[in-house]
Amino acid sequence: MGNTGLDAAVESVVRTAATVVGSLPAPLLRILAGRPIRSDGQVLDAEIQVMLRMLALLPDSDFEQLPLEQSRAQIDMESRLVSGRPIPMGSVETLFIPGPAGPVPARLFRPEGLASDAPLVVYFHGGGFVLGSLDSHDCLCRFLAQHAEVAVLAVDYRLAPEHVFPAAVDDAVAAFRFAVDNAAALGIDPNRVAVAGDSAGGNLAAVVCQLTRDDAVRPAFQVLFFPWLDMTTKRRSYQLFSDGFFLTEAQMDWYTRHYVPSESDRTDPRASPVLAEDLSGLPPAYIALAGFDVLRDEGVEYAERLRAAGVPTTLRVHRGLVHAFVNLTGYGHAGVDALLEAAGALRVGLSFAGRAVG
Repeated sequence: MGNTGLDAAVESVVRTAATVVGSLPAPLLRILAGRPIRSDGQVLDAEIQVMLRMLALLPDSDFEQLPLEQSRAQIDMESRLVSGRPIPMGSVETLFIPGPAGPVPARLFRPEGLASDAPLVVYFHGGGFVLGSLDSHDCLCRFLAQHAEVAVLAVDYRLAPEHVFPAAVDDAVAAFRFAVDNAAALGIDPNRVAVAGDSAGGNLAAVVCQLTRDDAVRPAFQVLFFPWLDMTTKRRSYQLFSDGFFLTEAQMDWYTRHYVPSESDRTDPRASPVLAEDLSGLPPAYIALAGFDVLRDEGVEYAERLRAAGVPTTLRVHRGLVHAFVNLTGYGHAGVDALLEAAGALRVGLSFAGRAVG
């Protein structure tokens, strides 16, 4: 992983190099990648293999060994290296959502030409509940807004260790309910509000669906990108992909200690939504996983449990990708193709949701 010590000029060069490398033809990428990496019947995508080699060349240690603020800056920087140029929007507005502990910053994206009663996606960024920001996922939110033809409300929920569990959950639920209650002011249809998120954000999206199941208006759809769903058990994918595939087991342990320091809280379904006893009545789900990811198997299990509970669920395992592929909006094709597929599922899923009456 990278280093926050890169100055602006060096970062610009690295970003350009990443863009060029990601656009190379497949045979050349395979040469740069080296021998194909195979595991569990999967082959790591050549452009992902090259990206991992490039990140390994950047100086200094992994973020869990850095001071917290430096770790946060590093994640934002790594996102900038591979996210490309921001897609122009019709409008981008900064909002402050009333939260249980004070205002929660948010960013509302509307693509050009979006209707005044458009569907909305409330998006929760990844980063293990410790890292990540509105900036680290800005390009991703623009991508989803453009290609799913929706407004996107990105939520800057409170982070640990300053704010431990369940602070992020409380902010996430407040953000969804704010969107529904203020639909007219936001220019959206309250009956077509989806929730989405990646990694820790996928956890929050899943938990919001569970906690608002009995609301008058619940989420119309949920999109979970490689969600972190269980803080109590490490499945086989942890053994297979514990190191060398961007997200490591050591980093997951670091996240867990920061977000849920009390081991007894880790069994709470608000922290580990896969442990919820009843998953019936939840909104339709699209779950996109990376094949080379410690979190893969808990995502598969959650999809199977949703289906068993009667929830319409699409499970997509991108067998050649690694964790955080949603940030690859400016690098290569594999991550972009996965996102386009998810955007299509989101667009279709929301098209079947009931429109507001009157």
